[in-house]
Amino acid sequence: MIDGTAGVSGRREADEALLDNPDALAEHDPGGMLRHTASAGAQVRESAALAAEANLAVLADDGRPRAVVIAGIGTAGRTGDVLATVAGPRCPVPIIGHRSAGVPGWVGAADVVIAVSASGRSPEALGAAEAAHRRGARLVAVGAPDSQLQSIAEQARAPFIPVPRRAPARASLWALTVPVLLAARSLGLVKVNEADLAETAARLDADADRCRSAAESFVNPAKSLAMGLAGSIPIVWGSSPLATVAARRFGDTLSANARYPVVTGALGEAGRGRVGLLDGVFGGLAEGERDIFADPSEDDGEGTRLRLVLLRDGGLNAEDDTDEPFAVEERRADAVQTLAERRGVRCDVVTAEGGSALERLASLIAVPDFASIYLALAHGLDPMAVPAITEMKELSNQ
Repeated sequence: MIDGTAGVSGRREADEALLDNPDALAEHDPGGMLRHTASAGAQVRESAALAAEANLAVLADDGRPRAVVIAGIGTAGRTGDVLATVAGPRCPVPIIGHRSAGVPGWVGAADVVIAVSASGRSPEALGAAEAAHRRGARLVAVGAPDSQLQSIAEQARAPFIPVPRRAPARASLWALTVPVLLAARSLGLVKVNEADLAETAARLDADADRCRSAAESFVNPAKSLAMGLAGSIPIVWGSSPLATVAARRFGDTLSANARYPVVTGALGEAGRGRVGLLDGVFGGLAEGERDIFADPSEDDGEGTRLRLVLLRDGGLNAEDDTDEPFAVEERRADAVQTLAERRGVRCDVVTAEGGSALERLASLIAVPDFASIYLALAHGLDPMAVPAITEMKELSNQ
């Protein structure tokens, strides 16, 4: 049983022993967030099948669009980030994420709007779908069946891909993402074939097995990552655009599931300013003031410290003319790891695996997703129930 009383500092300590007790984990996860997260591979397969029934081929009838707007908020909004990074820099049209109600003022008949909402009732997705219909833009809607979003799509005679609502949106990333990718494929904007989807689903299944609750901490990468982050201020940086999408996803889940403050972003951007955090009050001491012989792996007990999580993607895109961008990213990642080591800031590294961009992205998201849940459970928090989110929706009449 977790001691719910706070320590002298007012902070509830993480209970590492609980993570190796499957029965206790189940008791403290009544909503089944671990189970929902483990369904990621199944989400890929089911969503691909549902998208195949939605007649997305009609999207190609009017040719290539001028631009594609992905309208949604939260996890739904992240689907646009995934599409942009999987499509890559050679995508023939701009892919624009839109996270507020309505659509940008320039959207018209030459454009495509993909409205995404796990519940099918978010004001951002509904407003975008209605605006797209009024302006004559091609519309695709992704969301819960028998929802307001489906009604708008039917009025507009637009394709609708149903996403069965079995889990919170943050545990439904792949159910929402796959329809967006397949809609973009029908428009000729991204190359995602059935083998890519199958390999991505298999990768997610394999990572779910590695991160299962019955696997003890010393062989479970998610539990190990969670306990490494316990009591720290996480900084999550991605070494490439693809890894940066995964970094921001980890920031989302750490905030919502574990209620941890977190800094996320691209390693390139960090090198223009945020890397200075390593020298700050939560980072290392100035080089001349610290014991160079001290073991950086030992907790000095002096309070909250930064913990760096570096997501590295060394994969090559077959459409790139050169691997130089990846070489630059790898050198930059090596440099940041060295900086952290010199300052006594501990660093966890998650390295992408797989052939396609989609599979590599999945390999960077899966373990951190589980880690955010284990971190919540170790602190005695129910990762499913987030009272502040519920209260905010009530106060804002959503």
